[in-house]
Amino acid sequence: QVQLVESGGGLVQPGGSLRLSCAASGFIFSIAVMGWYRQAPGKQRDLVAVITSGRSTNYVDSVKDRFTISRDNAKNTVYLQMNSLKPEDTAVYYCNVRVNGKNYWGQGTQVTVSS
Repeated sequence: QVQLVESGGGLVQPGGSLRLSCAASGFIFSIAVMGWYRQAPGKQRDLVAVITSGRSTNYVDSVKDRFTISRDNAKNTVYLQMNSLKPEDTAVYYCNVRVNGKNYWGQGTQVTVSS
């Protein structure tokens, strides 16, 4: 079965950095498109970053030049390096993959940016 497990969230001050990890299993990771989404209280879950099997990347405008998505196929892991964090980045961050027409999500990891 598909499984995604996020880690690396926490409390950080504005301007700080965090590195999120998503450990994946249950599918052929190397050919999958992986994404990071986030959901703030009272808001919908929105795409933050995506990385293809060919390692092309896309980001929501609000995180461009601050966040970097990457993947290590040998470790079946996707990362989200978050720099210059802002309070508006506060959210639960979720890892995502679409396999055979179905979306799969991890349990989420909380990121709180506050002084």
